[in-house]
Amino acid sequence: MKQDRRNFLKSTSSATAAAMLAPFAAMAETEKPLFPANDQFKLLFMQTSWGFAGNIDAFCAATKKEGYDGIEVWWPADDKKAQDELFAALKKHNLQVGFLCGGSQSNWQEHLATFKKNLDAATSNTIQKPVYINCHSGRDYFTFDQNQQFISYTTQKHKETGIPIYHETHRGRMLFAAHITRQFIEKNPELRLTLDISHWCNVHESLLADQKETVDLALSRVGHIHSRVGHQEGPQVNDPRAPEWEATVKQHLAWWDEVIKRKKANGEQMTILTEFGPPNYMPVLPYTKQPLADQWAINVYMMQMLKKRYE
Repeated sequence: MKQDRRNFLKSTSSATAAAMLAPFAAMAETEKPLFPANDQFKLLFMQTSWGFAGNIDAFCAATKKEGYDGIEVWWPADDKKAQDELFAALKKHNLQVGFLCGGSQSNWQEHLATFKKNLDAATSNTIQKPVYINCHSGRDYFTFDQNQQFISYTTQKHKETGIPIYHETHRGRMLFAAHITRQFIEKNPELRLTLDISHWCNVHESLLADQKETVDLALSRVGHIHSRVGHQEGPQVNDPRAPEWEATVKQHLAWWDEVIKRKKANGEQMTILTEFGPPNYMPVLPYTKQPLADQWAINVYMMQMLKKRYE
């Protein structure tokens, strides 16, 4: 009896994948950079709830079981029940939290008002202080001066609360491209970034070799990393363990290494979110929409690999 397409892929991929992925995984884990030891350096690994099908308690239980230190989730604005469930799960499973804050409106004034409201609520909650706030800030089509107001507000909020507040290098947001981000960096000495450089690879259709000076400047401002691997034509490779992505993964590791090198030298805390996403970030087969890889397994792999590399 003939196998259908899905069963054929499942039966053939498991054995071949194991043979193909193991050598590259081992190589990635053993090529560790040499950093001077610093007992003050602290590294926390966070897991994303993006794509998780269960409730917040199940997510936190699974996250803790894998060995993560905490989670990164959107601040549950105007939802007291969701907030109570989140904080209960964090306490139950002894996890740290980083909050995402942003807005969605196309009108910049309404967008900024929502952003401020969410940021104020997340930073002022008295149940559990977040390790950091990660901002989806502004829009790529807002003017420089309009987007600047997001940075000015978060700079003041950080001074008031002491909570690290980062702006993410994200498509569609104000830091969507390397050269645009440079303008904000040069105007704002206190601006700190969440580095999701996979977006820039996609936006610039390159691994950014022609913008090294700008990338280096950005790396000097990074406080938090989203460890997704992008490529010239997309924000996410199908599987970072696959050998065809070796050069791309190595380039991302080189960028992340520079951040860790600085953080270790300064004895500072560093946070890394493993953020490979579900479909349609995760490529899928046509018609069946079957994901080409296991999102959760990839994120756990990234956490384990980077933990070995940096700890």
